[in-house]
Amino acid sequence: MSQVETFATLPMWVGFVGFVLVVLALDLYVLGGRHAHRVSSREALFWVLAWMALAMLFGALLWWYLDATLGRAVAHRKALEFFTGYLIELSLSVDNMFVFSLIFGYFAVPLELQRRVLLYGVLGAIVMRVSMILAGVWLLSQFSWLFYVLGALLVVTGARMLAKADHEPDIARNPLVRFLRSSMRITKDYHGESFFVRIGGLRYATPMFVVLLMIEASDAVFAVDSIPAIFAVTTDPFLVFTSNIFAIMGLRAMYFLLADMRARFRYLKHGLAAVLIIIGGKMLAEPWFHVPVQWSLGAVGLILLASVGASLILPGRTAATAARPKAKASKTGDSP
Repeated sequence: MSQVETFATLPMWVGFVGFVLVVLALDLYVLGGRHAHRVSSREALFWVLAWMALAMLFGALLWWYLDATLGRAVAHRKALEFFTGYLIELSLSVDNMFVFSLIFGYFAVPLELQRRVLLYGVLGAIVMRVSMILAGVWLLSQFSWLFYVLGALLVVTGARMLAKADHEPDIARNPLVRFLRSSMRITKDYHGESFFVRIGGLRYATPMFVVLLMIEASDAVFAVDSIPAIFAVTTDPFLVFTSNIFAIMGLRAMYFLLADMRARFRYLKHGLAAVLIIIGGKMLAEPWFHVPVQWSLGAVGLILLASVGASLILPGRTAATAARPKAKASKTGDSP
Protein backbone atom coordinates (compact mmCIF):
# COMPACT_ATOMS: atom_id res chain seq x y z
CA MET A 1 0.00 0.00 0.00
CA SER A 2 1.36 3.45 -0.90
CA GLN A 3 2.12 6.27 1.51
CA VAL A 4 -0.94 8.22 2.57
CA GLU A 5 -1.09 11.52 0.69
CA THR A 6 -3.60 14.30 0.14
CA PHE A 7 -3.98 17.09 -2.38
CA ALA A 8 -5.81 19.29 0.14
CA THR A 9 -4.13 22.42 1.43
CA LEU A 10 -4.60 23.91 4.89
CA PRO A 11 -7.02 26.58 3.57
CA MET A 12 -9.17 23.81 2.05
CA TRP A 13 -9.36 22.02 5.40
CA VAL A 14 -10.14 25.25 7.25
CA GLY A 15 -12.71 26.24 4.63
CA PHE A 16 -14.58 22.94 4.81
CA VAL A 17 -14.59 22.84 8.61
CA GLY A 18 -15.79 26.45 8.58
CA PHE A 19 -18.60 25.50 6.19
CA VAL A 20 -19.73 22.72 8.53
CA LEU A 21 -19.65 25.04 11.56
CA VAL A 22 -21.66 27.69 9.72
CA VAL A 23 -24.31 25.14 8.71
CA LEU A 24 -24.59 23.85 12.27
CA ALA A 25 -24.85 27.41 13.61
CA LEU A 26 -27.61 28.18 11.10
CA ASP A 27 -29.46 25.06 12.21
CA LEU A 28 -29.16 25.99 15.88
CA TYR A 29 -29.77 29.72 15.81
CA VAL A 30 -31.67 30.48 12.59
CA LEU A 31 -33.59 27.38 11.51
CA GLY A 32 -34.98 26.46 14.93
CA GLY A 33 -32.65 23.61 15.87
CA ARG A 34 -32.78 24.71 19.51
CA HIS A 35 -36.57 24.51 19.63
CA ALA A 36 -38.56 21.30 19.79
CA HIS A 37 -40.86 20.68 16.86
CA ARG A 38 -42.08 17.82 14.75
CA VAL A 39 -40.27 17.47 11.45
CA SER A 40 -42.72 16.95 8.60
CA SER A 41 -42.03 14.64 5.68
CA ARG A 42 -41.95 17.67 3.39
CA GLU A 43 -39.31 19.40 5.51
CA ALA A 44 -37.27 16.19 5.76
CA LEU A 45 -37.42 15.64 1.99
CA PHE A 46 -36.24 19.19 1.38
CA TRP A 47 -33.18 18.74 3.60
CA VAL A 48 -32.35 15.31 2.17
CA LEU A 49 -32.34 16.76 -1.34
CA ALA A 50 -30.47 19.86 -0.15
CA TRP A 51 -27.63 17.82 1.37
CA MET A 52 -27.41 15.57 -1.66
CA ALA A 53 -27.25 18.64 -3.90
CA LEU A 54 -24.49 20.13 -1.73
CA ALA A 55 -22.51 16.87 -1.95
CA MET A 56 -22.89 16.85 -5.74
CA LEU A 57 -21.84 20.51 -5.91
CA PHE A 58 -18.83 19.84 -3.71
CA GLY A 59 -17.78 16.93 -5.95
CA ALA A 60 -18.13 19.12 -9.04
CA LEU A 61 -16.08 21.93 -7.48
CA LEU A 62 -13.49 19.38 -6.42
CA TRP A 63 -13.20 18.12 -10.00
CA TRP A 64 -12.95 21.68 -11.35
CA TYR A 65 -10.18 22.60 -8.89
CA LEU A 66 -8.15 19.45 -9.53
CA ASP A 67 -8.60 19.70 -13.28
CA ALA A 68 -7.11 23.18 -13.18
CA THR A 69 -4.25 22.32 -10.81
CA LEU A 70 -3.27 18.65 -11.16
CA GLY A 71 -4.76 17.62 -14.50
CA ARG A 72 -7.87 15.89 -15.77
CA ALA A 73 -6.75 12.35 -14.92
CA VAL A 74 -6.28 13.23 -11.26
CA ALA A 75 -9.54 15.19 -11.25
CA HIS A 76 -11.48 12.20 -12.61
CA ARG A 77 -9.90 9.80 -10.11
CA LYS A 78 -10.34 11.97 -7.02
CA ALA A 79 -13.90 12.98 -7.90
CA LEU A 80 -14.80 9.31 -8.41
CA GLU A 81 -13.22 8.47 -5.06
CA PHE A 82 -15.28 11.17 -3.35
CA PHE A 83 -18.58 10.11 -4.93
CA THR A 84 -17.91 6.42 -4.28
CA GLY A 85 -16.99 7.13 -0.67
CA TYR A 86 -20.06 9.31 -0.24
CA LEU A 87 -22.35 6.62 -1.65
CA ILE A 88 -20.82 3.97 0.62
CA GLU A 89 -21.09 6.14 3.71
CA LEU A 90 -24.63 7.24 2.88
CA SER A 91 -25.84 3.71 2.22
CA LEU A 92 -24.26 2.31 5.38
CA SER A 93 -25.70 5.20 7.40
CA VAL A 94 -29.21 4.09 6.41
CA ASP A 95 -28.76 0.95 8.51
CA ASN A 96 -27.62 3.12 11.42
CA MET A 97 -30.71 5.26 10.90
CA PHE A 98 -32.93 2.22 11.38
CA VAL A 99 -31.12 1.53 14.67
CA PHE A 100 -31.91 5.11 15.70
CA SER A 101 -35.55 4.34 14.95
CA LEU A 102 -35.47 1.30 17.23
CA ILE A 103 -33.89 3.36 20.02
CA PHE A 104 -36.48 6.13 19.72
CA GLY A 105 -39.27 3.58 19.61
CA TYR A 106 -38.02 1.65 22.62
CA PHE A 107 -37.72 4.78 24.77
CA ALA A 108 -40.92 6.31 23.31
CA VAL A 109 -39.15 9.58 22.50
CA PRO A 110 -41.76 12.21 21.53
CA LEU A 111 -41.47 13.23 17.89
CA GLU A 112 -40.84 16.86 18.77
CA LEU A 113 -37.78 15.91 20.87
CA GLN A 114 -36.11 13.61 18.35
CA ARG A 115 -34.67 16.42 16.22
CA ARG A 116 -32.71 17.86 19.16
CA VAL A 117 -31.23 14.48 20.12
CA LEU A 118 -30.14 13.85 16.54
CA LEU A 119 -28.53 17.29 16.35
CA TYR A 120 -26.37 16.53 19.37
CA GLY A 121 -25.75 13.11 17.86
CA VAL A 122 -24.43 14.76 14.70
CA LEU A 123 -22.10 17.00 16.73
CA GLY A 124 -20.73 14.02 18.62
CA ALA A 125 -20.39 11.99 15.43
CA ILE A 126 -18.35 14.73 13.74
CA VAL A 127 -15.87 14.86 16.63
CA MET A 128 -15.71 11.08 16.72
CA ARG A 129 -15.16 10.77 12.96
CA VAL A 130 -12.38 13.35 12.92
CA SER A 131 -10.54 11.45 15.65
CA MET A 132 -11.03 8.04 14.04
CA ILE A 133 -10.13 9.23 10.53
CA LEU A 134 -6.94 10.94 11.65
CA ALA A 135 -5.96 7.92 13.73
CA GLY A 136 -6.78 5.54 10.86
CA VAL A 137 -4.84 7.55 8.29
CA TRP A 138 -1.80 7.76 10.57
CA LEU A 139 -1.88 4.04 11.39
CA LEU A 140 -2.20 3.09 7.72
CA SER A 141 0.74 5.34 6.86
CA GLN A 142 2.87 3.62 9.52
CA PHE A 143 1.65 0.03 9.25
CA SER A 144 0.58 -0.87 5.73
CA TRP A 145 -0.45 -4.39 6.80
CA LEU A 146 -3.37 -2.86 8.75
CA PHE A 147 -5.04 -2.30 5.38
CA TYR A 148 -5.58 -6.06 5.08
CA VAL A 149 -6.67 -6.35 8.72
CA LEU A 150 -9.39 -3.80 7.98
CA GLY A 151 -10.36 -5.79 4.89
CA ALA A 152 -10.74 -8.95 6.95
CA LEU A 153 -12.73 -7.00 9.55
CA LEU A 154 -15.17 -5.83 6.88
CA VAL A 155 -15.64 -9.37 5.54
CA VAL A 156 -16.35 -10.70 9.04
CA THR A 157 -18.66 -7.77 9.85
CA GLY A 158 -20.55 -8.23 6.58
CA ALA A 159 -20.95 -11.96 7.22
CA ARG A 160 -22.28 -11.31 10.72
CA MET A 161 -24.66 -8.66 9.42
CA LEU A 162 -25.91 -11.08 6.77
CA ALA A 163 -26.45 -13.83 9.36
CA LYS A 164 -28.42 -11.46 11.61
CA ALA A 165 -30.17 -9.49 8.88
CA ASP A 166 -33.63 -10.61 9.99
CA HIS A 167 -33.03 -9.98 13.68
CA GLU A 168 -33.50 -6.61 15.37
CA PRO A 169 -31.22 -5.66 18.31
CA ASP A 170 -32.69 -6.10 21.79
CA ILE A 171 -32.39 -2.63 23.30
CA ALA A 172 -33.43 -3.84 26.76
CA ARG A 173 -30.43 -6.19 26.91
CA ASN A 174 -27.96 -3.61 25.63
CA PRO A 175 -24.99 -3.43 28.06
CA LEU A 176 -24.99 0.38 28.06
CA VAL A 177 -28.70 0.57 28.94
CA ARG A 178 -28.28 -1.97 31.74
CA PHE A 179 -25.24 -0.13 33.10
CA LEU A 180 -26.99 3.25 33.11
CA ARG A 181 -30.08 1.84 34.80
CA SER A 182 -27.98 0.26 37.54
CA SER A 183 -25.64 3.21 38.15
CA MET A 184 -27.76 6.37 37.72
CA ARG A 185 -30.96 7.90 39.01
CA ILE A 186 -33.18 8.21 35.95
CA THR A 187 -36.62 9.79 35.82
CA LYS A 188 -39.55 7.82 34.49
CA ASP A 189 -40.81 10.67 32.31
CA TYR A 190 -39.33 13.23 29.95
CA HIS A 191 -38.76 16.78 31.15
CA GLY A 192 -38.82 18.64 27.86
CA GLU A 193 -35.39 18.75 26.24
CA SER A 194 -33.51 18.55 29.56
CA PHE A 195 -30.88 15.86 30.02
CA PHE A 196 -30.72 16.36 33.80
CA VAL A 197 -33.18 17.66 36.39
CA ARG A 198 -33.21 18.17 40.16
CA ILE A 199 -35.96 16.45 42.13
CA GLY A 200 -36.04 16.73 45.93
CA GLY A 201 -32.53 18.14 45.95
CA LEU A 202 -31.14 15.16 44.01
CA ARG A 203 -29.82 15.24 40.47
CA TYR A 204 -31.57 12.87 38.06
CA ALA A 205 -30.81 12.02 34.47
CA THR A 206 -33.79 12.00 32.11
CA PRO A 207 -34.52 9.39 29.43
CA MET A 208 -33.24 12.00 26.94
CA PHE A 209 -29.71 11.55 28.33
CA VAL A 210 -29.92 7.77 28.01
CA VAL A 211 -31.18 8.08 24.44
CA LEU A 212 -28.36 10.49 23.55
CA LEU A 213 -25.72 8.09 24.87
CA MET A 214 -27.35 5.24 22.96
CA ILE A 215 -27.29 7.29 19.74
CA GLU A 216 -23.61 8.15 20.22
CA ALA A 217 -22.72 4.53 21.03
CA SER A 218 -24.60 3.35 17.95
CA ASP A 219 -22.69 5.80 15.76
CA ALA A 220 -19.38 4.66 17.28
CA VAL A 221 -20.15 1.07 16.29
CA PHE A 222 -21.29 2.23 12.86
CA ALA A 223 -18.08 4.22 12.35
CA VAL A 224 -15.98 1.11 13.00
CA ASP A 225 -17.64 -0.43 9.91
CA SER A 226 -17.98 2.61 7.67
CA ILE A 227 -14.56 4.23 8.00
CA PRO A 228 -12.60 1.08 7.05
CA ALA A 229 -14.99 0.68 4.11
CA ILE A 230 -14.06 4.03 2.63
CA PHE A 231 -10.35 3.31 3.11
CA ALA A 232 -10.88 0.63 0.48
CA VAL A 233 -11.71 3.44 -1.97
CA THR A 234 -9.29 6.15 -0.91
CA THR A 235 -6.77 6.86 1.83
CA ASP A 236 -6.79 10.59 1.15
CA PRO A 237 -7.85 11.99 4.56
CA PHE A 238 -9.61 14.97 2.99
CA LEU A 239 -11.82 12.78 0.82
CA VAL A 240 -12.48 10.37 3.69
CA PHE A 241 -13.44 13.25 5.97
CA THR A 242 -15.60 15.20 3.53
CA SER A 243 -17.55 12.17 2.28
CA ASN A 244 -18.20 11.11 5.88
CA ILE A 245 -19.37 14.57 6.93
CA PHE A 246 -21.76 14.98 3.99
CA ALA A 247 -23.29 11.57 4.79
CA ILE A 248 -23.61 12.41 8.50
CA MET A 249 -25.12 15.85 7.91
CA GLY A 250 -27.80 14.36 5.67
CA LEU A 251 -28.52 11.47 8.03
CA ARG A 252 -30.77 13.44 10.38
CA ALA A 253 -33.13 14.55 7.62
CA MET A 254 -33.11 11.07 6.09
CA TYR A 255 -34.15 9.63 9.44
CA PHE A 256 -37.33 11.68 9.55
CA LEU A 257 -38.07 10.74 5.94
CA LEU A 258 -37.44 6.99 6.05
CA ALA A 259 -37.30 5.79 9.67
CA ASP A 260 -40.86 4.44 9.67
CA MET A 261 -40.17 2.50 6.45
CA ARG A 262 -37.56 0.10 7.83
CA ALA A 263 -39.95 -2.86 7.50
CA ARG A 264 -40.55 -1.98 3.84
CA PHE A 265 -36.81 -2.04 3.07
CA ARG A 266 -36.41 -5.49 4.61
CA TYR A 267 -33.69 -6.63 2.18
CA LEU A 268 -31.57 -3.49 2.43
CA LYS A 269 -29.51 -4.91 5.29
CA HIS A 270 -28.71 -7.94 3.12
CA GLY A 271 -27.47 -5.56 0.43
CA LEU A 272 -25.38 -3.57 2.91
CA ALA A 273 -23.84 -6.79 4.21
CA ALA A 274 -22.93 -7.74 0.64
CA VAL A 275 -21.35 -4.29 0.15
CA LEU A 276 -19.15 -4.78 3.23
CA ILE A 277 -18.09 -8.26 2.13
CA ILE A 278 -17.25 -7.12 -1.41
CA ILE A 279 -15.33 -4.07 -0.20
CA GLY A 280 -13.44 -6.18 2.33
CA GLY A 281 -12.64 -8.71 -0.39
CA LYS A 282 -11.39 -5.88 -2.60
CA MET A 283 -8.98 -4.81 0.14
CA LEU A 284 -7.72 -8.34 0.69
CA ALA A 285 -7.21 -8.90 -3.05
CA GLU A 286 -5.32 -5.63 -3.55
CA PRO A 287 -1.82 -7.25 -3.82
CA TRP A 288 -2.97 -9.40 -6.75
CA PHE A 289 -5.79 -7.45 -8.38
CA HIS A 290 -6.55 -3.73 -8.28
CA VAL A 291 -10.25 -2.95 -8.62
CA PRO A 292 -10.80 0.42 -10.35
CA VAL A 293 -12.79 2.99 -8.38
CA GLN A 294 -15.52 3.12 -11.04
CA TRP A 295 -16.04 -0.63 -10.62
CA SER A 296 -16.50 -0.15 -6.88
CA LEU A 297 -18.97 2.67 -7.49
CA GLY A 298 -20.94 0.56 -9.99
CA ALA A 299 -20.97 -2.52 -7.74
CA VAL A 300 -22.19 -0.60 -4.70
CA GLY A 301 -24.87 1.15 -6.75
CA LEU A 302 -26.13 -2.09 -8.33
CA ILE A 303 -26.25 -3.93 -5.01
CA LEU A 304 -28.22 -1.14 -3.36
CA LEU A 305 -30.64 -0.89 -6.27
CA ALA A 306 -31.12 -4.67 -6.24
CA SER A 307 -31.77 -4.80 -2.49
CA VAL A 308 -34.23 -1.89 -2.61
CA GLY A 309 -35.96 -3.39 -5.66
CA ALA A 310 -36.23 -6.79 -3.97
CA SER A 311 -37.71 -5.13 -0.88
CA LEU A 312 -40.40 -3.43 -2.96
CA ILE A 313 -41.22 -6.42 -5.16
CA LEU A 314 -40.90 -9.52 -2.97
CA PRO A 315 -43.40 -10.18 -0.18
CA GLY A 316 -42.17 -9.99 3.37
CA ARG A 317 -43.37 -10.08 6.91
CA THR A 318 -46.75 -8.77 7.90
CA ALA A 319 -47.10 -5.34 9.37
CA ALA A 320 -47.81 -6.85 12.78
CA THR A 321 -44.54 -8.76 12.99
CA ALA A 322 -42.56 -5.84 11.59
CA ALA A 323 -43.93 -3.33 14.05
CA ARG A 324 -41.57 -1.52 16.37
CA PRO A 325 -41.25 -2.51 20.04
CA LYS A 326 -43.99 -1.28 22.31
CA ALA A 327 -43.48 2.00 24.07
CA LYS A 328 -43.89 0.50 27.55
CA ALA A 329 -40.14 0.06 27.65
CA SER A 330 -39.84 3.82 28.04
CA LYS A 331 -40.07 3.28 31.78
CA THR A 332 -36.40 4.10 31.94
CA GLY A 333 -36.44 4.99 35.59
CA ASP A 334 -36.29 1.41 36.84
CA SER A 335 -32.95 2.06 38.49
CA PRO A 336 -32.87 2.00 42.28
